[in-house]
Amino acid sequence: MADSFRISGAGRFSHAKTARFTFDDKPYSGIEGDTLASALLANGVHLVGRSFKYHRPRGILSAGAEEPNALVGIHRDAARKTPNVRATVQELYDGLTAVSQNRWPSLSFDVGAVNDVASPFFSAGFYYKTFMWPKAAWKSLYEPKIREAAGLGVSPDQPDPDHYSARFAHCEVLVLGGGAAGLAAALAAAESGVRVILVDEQAELGGALRFESAARIEGQDGWTWAQGIAARLKAMPNVRVLTRTTAFGYYAQNFVGLTERVTDHLSSPGMDQPRERLWQVRARRVVLATGAIERHMVFADNDRPGIMLASAARTYLNHYGVAVGRNVGVYTANDSAYAAALDLKKAGVNVAAIVDLRDNPSGDLIDQTRAAGIEIHGGRAVVSVGGKLRISSMTVQPRTGGKNQRTIPVDALLMSAGWTPSVHLFSQSRGKVAFNEQVKRFLPGTYAQDCISIGGCNGTDELSTCMDEAYAAGLKAAKDAGGKTAKAAKPKVEADEVWSRGMLGAAPGAEAGTTVKAFVDFQNDVTAKDIRQAVHEGMRSIEHVKRFTTNGMATDQGKTSNMHGLAIAADELSRAIPEVGLTTFRAPYTPVTFGSIVGHARGSLFDPTRRTAMHDWAERNGAAFEDVGQWKRAWYFPRAGEDMHAAVNRECVTVRKTAGLFDASTLGKIEVVGPDAAAFMELLYTNPWQKLDPGRCRYGLMLREDGFIYDDGVVGRLAADRFHVTTTTGGAARVMNHMEDYLQTEFPHLKVWLTSTSEQWAVIAVQGPKSRDIIAPLVEGIDISDAAMPHMSVREGKICGVPTRLFRMSFSGERGFEVNVPADYGETVWEALWAEGQKHGACAYGTEAMHILRAEKGYIIVGQDTDGTVTVNDAGIDWAIGRKKTDFVGIRGMKRPDLVAPGRKQLVGLKTKDPKVVLEEGAQIVADPNQPVPMTMIGHVTSSYWSENCGRSIALALVAGGRDRMGETLHVPMPDRTIEVEVTGTVFFDEKGEHLNG
Repeated sequence: MADSFRISGAGRFSHAKTARFTFDDKPYSGIEGDTLASALLANGVHLVGRSFKYHRPRGILSAGAEEPNALVGIHRDAARKTPNVRATVQELYDGLTAVSQNRWPSLSFDVGAVNDVASPFFSAGFYYKTFMWPKAAWKSLYEPKIREAAGLGVSPDQPDPDHYSARFAHCEVLVLGGGAAGLAAALAAAESGVRVILVDEQAELGGALRFESAARIEGQDGWTWAQGIAARLKAMPNVRVLTRTTAFGYYAQNFVGLTERVTDHLSSPGMDQPRERLWQVRARRVVLATGAIERHMVFADNDRPGIMLASAARTYLNHYGVAVGRNVGVYTANDSAYAAALDLKKAGVNVAAIVDLRDNPSGDLIDQTRAAGIEIHGGRAVVSVGGKLRISSMTVQPRTGGKNQRTIPVDALLMSAGWTPSVHLFSQSRGKVAFNEQVKRFLPGTYAQDCISIGGCNGTDELSTCMDEAYAAGLKAAKDAGGKTAKAAKPKVEADEVWSRGMLGAAPGAEAGTTVKAFVDFQNDVTAKDIRQAVHEGMRSIEHVKRFTTNGMATDQGKTSNMHGLAIAADELSRAIPEVGLTTFRAPYTPVTFGSIVGHARGSLFDPTRRTAMHDWAERNGAAFEDVGQWKRAWYFPRAGEDMHAAVNRECVTVRKTAGLFDASTLGKIEVVGPDAAAFMELLYTNPWQKLDPGRCRYGLMLREDGFIYDDGVVGRLAADRFHVTTTTGGAARVMNHMEDYLQTEFPHLKVWLTSTSEQWAVIAVQGPKSRDIIAPLVEGIDISDAAMPHMSVREGKICGVPTRLFRMSFSGERGFEVNVPADYGETVWEALWAEGQKHGACAYGTEAMHILRAEKGYIIVGQDTDGTVTVNDAGIDWAIGRKKTDFVGIRGMKRPDLVAPGRKQLVGLKTKDPKVVLEEGAQIVADPNQPVPMTMIGHVTSSYWSENCGRSIALALVAGGRDRMGETLHVPMPDRTIEVEVTGTVFFDEKGEHLNG
């Protein structure tokens, strides 16, 4: 189909190549540089979608990110189907395939439109009242149907074949918005020599200069000036310009999230290019130049296709060379719509009439309009429109009412109720907006971060004032960030457009008492009547009105609807707008794809996989692995014909009888160094450290401030000023953060340095009666006899010729050593130890055997035998608290009355009456199995295993008053039976600890 609405000589892409595309399987053509919206309008297509609730016909409302109606699906191939793409920002490329949404069987004939006829039954909040009875129908009928109807587009059903990337960046000045204000601020800052990043969501910089035809800057029209400044900025080495990039979130400490659309505008994107790029930017100073968003007029049937914002019509004409109609009407309460009428008239488009709510509009633009021969109907309102799938006429009457009506044929209607500053990012920064009663706008008020708002988002309308404000802000931002004084001259504005203030709320004809559908929120079908109903039903806060009506809760986040909704609610409540409140602006500013957030983290890269230095050896020797956090850990080492249980039983018995090798590299390791290292350890751990001799180790227990167990591990003192701290595998990062937090905020006077060394050391645990015989031939410079190196000692020397920190310690209850060597030598040293171990009949054992061996000895695992509510006394390890200590993190918390009260759950052992029955971990425990349901649970099983060494099942459990129940029979109810258990101590094997030196 020919571009019948393309205006010859208009727009900025007249010499561009043709781009062919389809919409609902119908072929069309546009030109490169078009958006899908401008290309459809060029082909005379206004009907592009159906509304969510009523399935009303909807057209293109805007020309930017605020678009609530024109949401389409973009289908590149079977796997690349993207729903809810705004046609106003989707750039056209040759071969683009788009489909409309939320309709069946077709866009022009949609069965769902019956909802519009039944709209009296679907008023605001109807779902809160309708789906309450019968109660049983919720799960069987209502919820499935509601979920089926929810949403507009269809989610893709195949894995996304595209890839995404992420970048981190730092700069002194980050400018968000590439319009006239943003360009001026970026230029001023860049000339000062600081690093500048300029961001804009459009394909080209210029902002509102895309449509403003009267602006002249430095002797050029505004758009030409903008392109010259853009080229100048791109050529500067200290400036990064990011177009097609949206700032979607403003977070703490001037951290801003950006999404860059890299290939969505290309017909054949290269496989080496990401589809989108996530930028995470930290800036010294942020300049917000996000502009303002035009509001629509709230009147009867204002959602008909062909009705759009005046600024959008100007954009399609002046930038894309497309007329939105041949006989256009204008409805306004604001001067800027007159500029749209003049531009259309000059392009040869007939402007049927301008309907202005103001009684006597005046000013230069109005004078020019009259001189151009365009009818102006002042003091009048549009009270209805003709047409269904596209507007065909508008009916006008005096705004004060009466029967003096006139119907004017039109094929498009432009509207403008004024401009709303885009304070979304400012609000996200935790800044507080303030309502300006004079101009009826919320403007930036109290700043919470190091940023400044300029231009339209600051309520500055006039271009000349805007440029002065922007240039000054850019200079100051650069100076505050350490830049020098700029030499460039401030851009001079020679011609400008001046806008008036506009109006808020419903227009005459849609006021209280009327039943017309005057839409406030287009996407969610929220009318002025709905908002009034919310007030009548008791909603007093705008947040409650928002949730009751869903106003502002669609994908456009209420960019065009929020202020109208607020004004209507305030009017109905007879209260000032600030008294009703303001809804919260939350990230993201516009929808962000899962792909850009996830980046490479999917499939095998969904979570980083961490492997120890001995991983390859374990893999070669048939290990079965389990995931422990991000680590791959050897779970057990099956031999031919063995299942998991047989392999684990063999490993446990071998460790007790001879020896076993275990990869313990995943333990967290932190170096605590400095003259105050011991004092720091005293404050962070319950144990005493000042008198611990270098070369000795101690079990270390760490609490939270509330007195509950946080982490544990063995700590070796290497020197007076150096400790080697180990943590649980899962606690490595949090313990490091915990230590750093206290060092920086509570104990900054201490001279201590913390270094995470978890990845630097490979750790090989050699456990069992033959452990010393295995390591002895390989150790150099260390006396490992019992007398010279008793249990809980640490020595430094060499093993296999490489440096080692050798710990005499055990998590199995047997004589044991932990060999720490630099990770690069881990596999080599393991193989040497393995060769020695084979001479003594040793085995390799995995995490499952490790768990059983420690449980046989009653050694706890923090996070398994504790749950965040377990105290030192609950766990039965009061011996880990220094008797003379008066201060450490958690000491006051652990003394709280409820933490020392009788009857708390305590860690005990359990033996099933039938020794062959193994309890399920997490199983609940009761005292009386015959009590009525729901039973009173007195505890739960934390660890449960079959112990080949004990010849029976063993378990640990947290039981109320557990230590007072020794020998008592309790019960574990299961779905098929109730299991009797006897309460015992926590040590099941070698109660006297003789094996540690065996």
